[in-house]
Amino acid sequence: MCPPRMPRGTQSQAAHFFSTARKRARFPFVRQRTFARSPVNSCWLMGLQEGTELMHNLRIATIAVGVMVLLAGAATADWDPSDGHKMHFPQLPDPTGWDVWAELADDWLCTETGPVTDIHTWYSWQGDVVGAPAEVEVTIYSDDPNLSGGFSRPDQVLWERDFLIADVSTRLYGIGLQGWYDPEGDFYEPQDHVNYYQLNIVDIIDPFEQEEGTIYWLSIMLVDDTFEPVTAGWKTSLDHFNDDAAWYDHSFGEWRELLDPVSEESMDLAFVITPEPATMSMLGLGAAVMLKRRRRK
Repeated sequence: MCPPRMPRGTQSQAAHFFSTARKRARFPFVRQRTFARSPVNSCWLMGLQEGTELMHNLRIATIAVGVMVLLAGAATADWDPSDGHKMHFPQLPDPTGWDVWAELADDWLCTETGPVTDIHTWYSWQGDVVGAPAEVEVTIYSDDPNLSGGFSRPDQVLWERDFLIADVSTRLYGIGLQGWYDPEGDFYEPQDHVNYYQLNIVDIIDPFEQEEGTIYWLSIMLVDDTFEPVTAGWKTSLDHFNDDAAWYDHSFGEWRELLDPVSEESMDLAFVITPEPATMSMLGLGAAVMLKRRRRK
């Protein structure tokens, strides 16, 4: 309920003072009446100062809460091209490319030393028939540059984790007529499906620590509850970096370069490595510290 209005001409001294203060703020060059000589008005002035102090503290608290809310959202948010990354550049999905079904890996150059807490990739279902994955298997390899010739490939396993499907998030990312490719089975279908999705693995516990200037390889696979791969293909990218991606040939026990089944051109895979929201954390902490200091005064 709002308090009853006072009749015109019966405005209280407090209301009159605050009205005058607002005018002074809006029109600083207009000469205003001074109340400081009156003991009563001095009390009102102190009240105004305390009110201003309270409003300032409320603003800081609002900023701190807002930043914390953004941080909470950032922990579970999807990745968009305007967001940050800590690799050479994001390899975005080709909406009319291939979705490759195999044990795959692609390389990235670390551009910021620190933990790999968030990984984002793109994928599609064969024939747009959504499967029932139980886990996401993630492996990070060192780089074998194969300086003697040929193509670079994954080398030693540096880090690997299995994530329950309940601990990752996914969203429909886009639509486009796309192909399905199984290099190990030597099968491809140019116009197989239209939907493609973004897979987000964030806030990884005990993450891999990458070092700036080093090349690593990322491998991701969706599997069912028997640890067999579901028919989800990793999406290709038009953003080319270094060497092409690689697929593992289980028949011969070796990595092979990933080539377009029609043009035989080199292919890369869609993914991005992103940092933790450290900047947001510092902003929220700074606002909280400012509020605490002002309360001590």
